[in-house]
Parts: sequence; structure tokens; C-alpha cells
Amino acid sequence: MDENNVVLFTDDHGNEVEFEYLDLIEYDGDQYAVLLPTDEGADEVLIMRLVPDEEGNEVYEAADDDVVSAVFDLFKEKYKDDFNFLD
Repeated sequence: MDENNVVLFTDDHGNEVEFEYLDLIEYDGDQYAVLLPTDEGADEVLIMRLVPDEEGNEVYEAADDDVVSAVFDLFKEKYKDDFNFLD
């Protein structure tokens, strides 16, 4: 992540994909990053679990669907006055 709150991932085809880092949400003892694609018109967030790698660095890992839903609910509650969420 750089100073502009942008996270870069590499997709399955080797292309870099940018996400804006929105928040870090704690759920059930773990931390989850809430990320928004920087593509124009993006309207869905990506939620990734932060875990330490074997060297102690934090890396992003896919989260289970039920956890994603719970984390997104916490995010929506926290930012209900800042964003217009679609149901």
C-alpha cells in the first residue's frame, strides 16, 4: 500500500489491479481490509483477511463468504452516514 491508500494486486493473467483501501475492520479476532476497485463505475468492495506470512509480513488472503457478509455489515454500520449503500 502506498501513501495514496492504493493497494495493488496481480490478477490471474499477470495484470496489476488497483484498489482503494477504505478501512480495516476487526471481526472474530481477525482483521479484514475493505477495498474498492479504482476502476470508474466500480460499485462493489473486496474484503480480504490480513494474515502474517512466514516472515511476519502482513499479506492479503481471501475471506469466506459468510465472513465477508458479516464484515461488510460492520462496515456499512460504521459508514452509514458517509456512503449510500444499495440493498
